Amino acid sequence: LVPGRPPLGEYSPKSTENNTIRVDLFSNALSIFDFHSTPLPRPSMGLSPLWAASLWGGSLLPSSPTPHPHPAPQAIGRIFSPQGSVENGTVTSANTQKTDPWMEPKLKMVDWDKDLVDWQKPLLWQVGHLGEKYDEWVHQPVIRPIRLFHSDLIEALSKSVWYSVPIIWMPLMLYVSWSHYRTLAQGNVRLFESFSTGNVGSFPESAFPGLFVLGMLLWSLMEYLIHRFLFHMKPPSDSHYLIMLHFVLHGQHHKAPFDESRLVFPPVPASLGIAFFYIILRLLLPEAVAGTMFAGGLLGYVIYDMIHYYLHFGSPHKGSYLYNMKAHHAKHHFAHQQSGYGISTKLWDHFFHTLIPEEPHLKMQ
Repeated sequence: LVPGRPPLGEYSPKSTENNTIRVDLFSNALSIFDFHSTPLPRPSMGLSPLWAASLWGGSLLPSSPTPHPHPAPQAIGRIFSPQGSVENGTVTSANTQKTDPWMEPKLKMVDWDKDLVDWQKPLLWQVGHLGEKYDEWVHQPVIRPIRLFHSDLIEALSKSVWYSVPIIWMPLMLYVSWSHYRTLAQGNVRLFESFSTGNVGSFPESAFPGLFVLGMLLWSLMEYLIHRFLFHMKPPSDSHYLIMLHFVLHGQHHKAPFDESRLVFPPVPASLGIAFFYIILRLLLPEAVAGTMFAGGLLGYVIYDMIHYYLHFGSPHKGSYLYNMKAHHAKHHFAHQQSGYGISTKLWDHFFHTLIPEEPHLKMQ
């Protein structure tokens, strides 16, 4: 099933009744969450990371009630913080604090009229002026689509539907695979043409699967390194353009994690990155070897982008691999932005010791 559209939250000060916050969502909004009976605050309020992770990632909190297997798609209102209090724009629940003090169940209201940016205007140029406030602001997620550019054309090129990824890149992957498999089948591909004699350093067609899988593994490493060192760089607070660059590359995704038009890489910028990696491989390796590894890496990229989209909008079965990765990625978004960089696999988080730490309340279970 094609996942539903992203939720658009509506909050109004008039919706607070009996020391509760009422969050109104469009009828389809709830379908993307794997709900407990835990009520639903909206991330734009600056919700506690563990509440956010538990709502998005599924049953991350063992003490939570069993989630309903089929949350009603027409449910409109959810109430958060029963028996809580509203004070200075912050909601606290005394009961939850007593039972789970580690969870810090506080919500920070967002006054859209007093936010650091004007949401009625493109954001890119505005965020460059946030300076030292940018890092905190970009990690306070909102449930709404965002606009980056004034130009309609450039704005359109900065977005993409999820199915454009397999439609565009899978045919290229198949063509490159077949083309270079035929070259390997000729039996005259050698790693170092100048030094290899006879069959030394040669690549027969039987090497194709190994080279292809190696390309996929190489992509998974690049996925980790790019996410960790490029996407999660902290731009200097006095650099207007580096802040803008960070927001374009990844900050926008952490600010609006449910903007479905910005979850997969758009074709034009993706083409530039893919071409760059092919050129690097081609400079280092014979054409058939580089092409085979490139094809594997391209498949790895497609899988990565599809998994990433599914982690945000899919509903994997509890206990499955994707369920585990969804919980892992939710924690990365809402609680541990400086760890848990793997999207399609935790392999490199294990290797580089950046796994998200097990929460204290989980260890006590």
